[in-house]
Amino acid sequence: MILVGAQTAIALAALAVWINLLLARGRFWACSVRDDRDGPAADPARWPGVVAVVPARNEAEMIPHSLASLLRQDYPGPFSVVLVDDDSSDATLAVTRSLAARAPDRLTIVQGAKLPAGWTGKLWAVSQGVARAEASPAPPEYLLLTDADIGYAPGALRSLVRRAQAEQLAMVSLMAKLRCESLAERALIPAFVFFFQMLYPFAWVNRREAATAAAAGGCMLVRTDALAAAGGIESIRGALIDDCALAAQLKRHGPIWLGLTERVCSLRPYPSFDDIRRMVARSAYAQLRFSPGWLAATVAGLALAYLAAPSIALLGSGMARWIAIATWMMMAIAFWPTVRFYRLWPTWTLALPAIAAAYLGFTLDSAWQHARGRGGLWKGRAQALVGR
Repeated sequence: MILVGAQTAIALAALAVWINLLLARGRFWACSVRDDRDGPAADPARWPGVVAVVPARNEAEMIPHSLASLLRQDYPGPFSVVLVDDDSSDATLAVTRSLAARAPDRLTIVQGAKLPAGWTGKLWAVSQGVARAEASPAPPEYLLLTDADIGYAPGALRSLVRRAQAEQLAMVSLMAKLRCESLAERALIPAFVFFFQMLYPFAWVNRREAATAAAAGGCMLVRTDALAAAGGIESIRGALIDDCALAAQLKRHGPIWLGLTERVCSLRPYPSFDDIRRMVARSAYAQLRFSPGWLAATVAGLALAYLAAPSIALLGSGMARWIAIATWMMMAIAFWPTVRFYRLWPTWTLALPAIAAAYLGFTLDSAWQHARGRGGLWKGRAQALVGR
């Protein structure tokens, strides 16, 4: 009897969690905040100058595709690209020089200086790219901070600037649509986007009076004067989750906007489950502020929210089981818009508890890697200690 009562209490607690998530967290699950909905219709009277800053470390395979997509932008105003080579050991520099020879007026290459103490590698590279852009005879009004593995549809920049100008935004960020082709990607990538929106509901991010701030680092159009007022890239120099850190800084100096998109995509493949584990583990513990207490709370919270109801639905009995089944169905309903956005079969929605268990494992692995001094590992460089 005690066991049945405990099952019912746990099932009711999990149900309460999902009622709260569905009704009181900015409808994050609906995937309704997108750049192709309710955007400004009119072009600005004048198209401002933009410089894209691309940090690259050992990206020889990605660079031809990502840079080509930037150079194909049909942007009506002044636009150029600055690529900063972040101490690459592959052919990144040679490939980029070949591309620059074909577009000498639009592509500038900066060979990165030695990484100073207190900086993450990516942010040091971005900082050098921003400095080069601002040192030009006609400094840009906007900076497109992007990654070397991001591809753009030809009209993407025009759309970004149109929104930034119409709404007087300090930042417009788009969550690049991630690849979803391999089994590992189909199983885990939609949930990555789902969990990100749960942590940072886009409707709250975009609300001017709300404190919530976030961005997707693959595509951030930043107003240059707002970045300077926020202290520049140096103000977040040690951040592992640099996109959200920058968004928090910029929102103090103007409104920001974040949404999903079909116009910007990630070119990086994740063929195996281990590839995605490394991607998540690189920054998951940083999200928890490197705190064992927050880690323990996260484990308990994920277990209640995602694992308790399916366990009781499969192994429990009586009223507790029916409550747990209803909760599991609520999870599936919440996950469906994200699964549909990635054009997957609806049956993937029922796997959300198992997917959440995998992400729980990745988070524990992130803490373990940090304890071993390998936190924030990217392209052979461990950086998490910088962010402590």
